[in-house]
Amino acid sequence: METFNKLTEKIDNFVWGVPLILLIFGCGIFLTIRTGGIQFRKLGLALKYMFKDEKDGSGEISSFAALCTALSATIGTGNIVGVATAIAAGGPGALLWMEIAALFGMATKYSEGLLAVKYRVKSSDGKMLGGPFYYIESGMGKRWKWLAVIFASFGVVVGLFGIGTFTQVNSITSAANQFFDPQKTHTVELFGINYTYAQIITGFVITILAGLIIIGGIKRIASVSEVVIPVMVVIYVVCCLIIIFTHIAEIPTAVAEIIKSAFGFKAAAGGALGAIMVSMQKGVARGIFSNEAGLGSAPIAAAAAKTKEPVRQGLVTMTGTFIDTILVCTMTGLSIVISGCVNSNPDLEGVEITDAAFRYGLPFPEKLSSFLLMICLMFFAFTTILGWNYYSERCLSYLTGSSKAASTIFKWLYIAAIFIGPYLTVSAVWNISDIFNGLMALPNVIALIALSGVISSETKKYCDKTKSQKGVN
Repeated sequence: METFNKLTEKIDNFVWGVPLILLIFGCGIFLTIRTGGIQFRKLGLALKYMFKDEKDGSGEISSFAALCTALSATIGTGNIVGVATAIAAGGPGALLWMEIAALFGMATKYSEGLLAVKYRVKSSDGKMLGGPFYYIESGMGKRWKWLAVIFASFGVVVGLFGIGTFTQVNSITSAANQFFDPQKTHTVELFGINYTYAQIITGFVITILAGLIIIGGIKRIASVSEVVIPVMVVIYVVCCLIIIFTHIAEIPTAVAEIIKSAFGFKAAAGGALGAIMVSMQKGVARGIFSNEAGLGSAPIAAAAAKTKEPVRQGLVTMTGTFIDTILVCTMTGLSIVISGCVNSNPDLEGVEITDAAFRYGLPFPEKLSSFLLMICLMFFAFTTILGWNYYSERCLSYLTGSSKAASTIFKWLYIAAIFIGPYLTVSAVWNISDIFNGLMALPNVIALIALSGVISSETKKYCDKTKSQKGVN
């Protein structure tokens, strides 16, 4: 296992090297310029559209339900565990790079949502289908279908072996173990390794519950996400705000530490550049894992929204990155830096870091603090499992021509992957996810840059129309 972990780490570092980081950053900056800074100019309107359904829109679910489905896949372990692992590996500065990437990533996410609706198609059974594979093929032309196939292929793999299953259930079972049996006193040996009863039972229960919902498809996933996501976001944000406000005097020191770390000021002169690159790499990689801007996943859900206006849905889709990273990830990161748990106990990993921050920062008994984190993480990760099943299944449908047999087989494989997840190591799980995230992002970012003229044109037309016609949705 040690050899496997080292191998995945090497591949991860190669995939998330300077070229891909610059490509994703560059794409966000480029689209920000092409759209006239849409994420800054229209954020208020976008937040308003979140809760206001469009009249006479065509689709399967409301815009808010589509956003919640997308958020179900983004607000998860990336916000709680991903931020922690980024800070542990790249220092506190990784948080700043995560936020910078997210600010430009909002323009990327907007563009993805816009293109998803513009190029979506209706299937023979009346379902609205869309996503990068459709806007690559229809927008860039049939000769680029190979790029769409590459994206869809990686999309299936990411869901099955990365974001969708292994990382989520691994984090859920780790949180359960941290709460119920942190000393690992009640264990059983499996595959030559000791696992606690808490890990095994939790993994089994999550597999059963996920399987029951996954069989129901997008409408059941959306209905669950609409209820769970808003409630859990509020609970988690309130917990983080309590930590921040009860340690308000420590905020300036924490912010200074984040900035110094982000720009290598804490490293020796010769190692400053290396420190910056590690901080940037971990921050951007975990940021993409968390908010998925540029990954091409959110437009798959956006395509199912009841809307007739691509720009409007693009604005709603954009709010996902704002909520996920600018709000939730920032609060998690500040809570961790304030606690100082990464420096005081470098042996902590994954959810243990955020758990230590909650136990330190919340003015509650430590057991209650751990319980609140465990509940938030479990629900966030669980909805991410559901959301990514839908994404991966849509990718598979594109590859197989909507084969029902292939879809059924995939659902059972997906459920099997959930069952396996608890028995993998934390480092291996996150390295595998990072690798496939990067490979999936590449064809999508190429398409966004190629179709930037369409994005710019649609944005200008809509903005001109809303200026001349007040009250247009």
